[in-house]
Amino acid sequence: MNVTELLSFKPETPGGIKRKQGEDESKLLKKREKIQSTDEEADNEVETIDDTSVKKMVLKFEKRLSRNQELRIKFPENPEKFVESEVELNEILQEMHVLATVPDYFSIITELNTVQSLLHLLSHDNTDISIAAVDLLQELTEVDTLNENEDGAEALVESLLEGQVTALLIQNIERLDETVKEEADGVYNSLGVLENVVEFKPECSHDLASQGLLKWLLQRIKQKLPFDGNKLYASELLAILLQENDNTRSLLGEIEGIDVLLQQLNSYKRRDPDTSEEFECMENLFNALCSCLMYPPNKERFMRGEGLQLMNLLLREKRQSRNSAIKVLDYAMTGTEGAELCHKFVDILGLRTIFPIFMKTPKVNKKGLTAGQLEEHIVSIVASIVKACSSTQKQRILNKFVENDHEKVERLMELHFKYLERVRVCDKVIEREKRTLTIDDVTDEKDDEFYMRRLDSGLFVLQLLDYIMIDVTATGPSTIKSRVMRILNMRGESVKAIRGIMREYAGNIGETLDEKQRGKEQERIIGYLDQFQP
Repeated sequence: MNVTELLSFKPETPGGIKRKQGEDESKLLKKREKIQSTDEEADNEVETIDDTSVKKMVLKFEKRLSRNQELRIKFPENPEKFVESEVELNEILQEMHVLATVPDYFSIITELNTVQSLLHLLSHDNTDISIAAVDLLQELTEVDTLNENEDGAEALVESLLEGQVTALLIQNIERLDETVKEEADGVYNSLGVLENVVEFKPECSHDLASQGLLKWLLQRIKQKLPFDGNKLYASELLAILLQENDNTRSLLGEIEGIDVLLQQLNSYKRRDPDTSEEFECMENLFNALCSCLMYPPNKERFMRGEGLQLMNLLLREKRQSRNSAIKVLDYAMTGTEGAELCHKFVDILGLRTIFPIFMKTPKVNKKGLTAGQLEEHIVSIVASIVKACSSTQKQRILNKFVENDHEKVERLMELHFKYLERVRVCDKVIEREKRTLTIDDVTDEKDDEFYMRRLDSGLFVLQLLDYIMIDVTATGPSTIKSRVMRILNMRGESVKAIRGIMREYAGNIGETLDEKQRGKEQERIIGYLDQFQP
């Protein structure tokens, strides 16, 4: 087949070359398939590859790269002169996919500066070549492959980072046309390279985010394009970057990323995602928002962006977004930094939406939060509101526990007994284990492990429920306390268990609080317990 039938010139880039759309059977596209689908000769090469063949392949690549560069410089206005070298360069890039099967030789690749040459190709005038380089990098950085030889993988990843892989990938992505399938695939694989790097070396996530990745992800998410795999991948990578790093969370807030997330989630106020993939994208955006709210200054940005109002509307609409909106509200309103948001939530009539959910936990989606996780978030929201509010707002909350013959108190006690039973079952298991321990086994670390197991089994939710209980009985009308005591007597329980739970809670409270705040909170709990008597 004639070379001119394979490639057509890019009008927007003088001297550039671009594939003809629709030539699915073209030689060039066949050459871009992965090594597994190449001919029998290539398969034989995989079986016999060694350090010598790796060096020969790298040398062949460098020669073809150099030849292509020379011809492009010599004949910038005459593409016919360098088009054959372009095809040959593309061919060797496909052959080099075999290197991904031999991570033991990654050290050779880095020593010969092959990574830098591949990075150089990301800015090649022919996007076919840049996409081929991206495909190869994506395969070389597959995490399973990297984990087979950590020393070689470390050298490879470090070489990528030193070569500014993020900035180069973003520059290349920005010139690709995602309406063309092959170029959309190039964007997808570019994100794959960056995800692989972050997964292998999590500590570099903020560096990648600050080098243009975070900004591009936000731009891609808000583009008005039909939903596709690239938007899903962008949302996933965004959520990953924000999981652990406060610096990245701060950066997102500074570049108004919270507003972008809220704008995107606003579209699910009146409709559900059309597909399971779009549902997953929506969940990624909610998770990203929750991660942002773990950085306290972002709570103010969330409130200014009317995030509370949006989450409240999502709760009222009862669509698939509702459960994740509950999770966001919990992250927003938790802690001393969330107190102002609690006040605002009461002001926007949020009690009318949260208490019906407290009375009956919503149904769970096939994907997303479990019933237990959802119930925990709901209880945590109510506890945050009860703890943060005072004066007129607190009276409105207490009225909720009195209305309809104290139905909220009945529900509170129902949940208390549910989680108390779970904790007691866990405590019995732990007691049996303790009897098998030697003196040397009894350590602070072991005690911490047991406490964490109790929290996971339901103690955390039980502590929140019992905090609500002692607060509303101490600050509310006497009828609330009377109903609580009557229910305890009917179940054959006393206040002793609740007092023990809350004293333990007070003793472990406030790791994020300063000494003064912690002391004040402990004093408040002890004061409520003094009043929590039959």
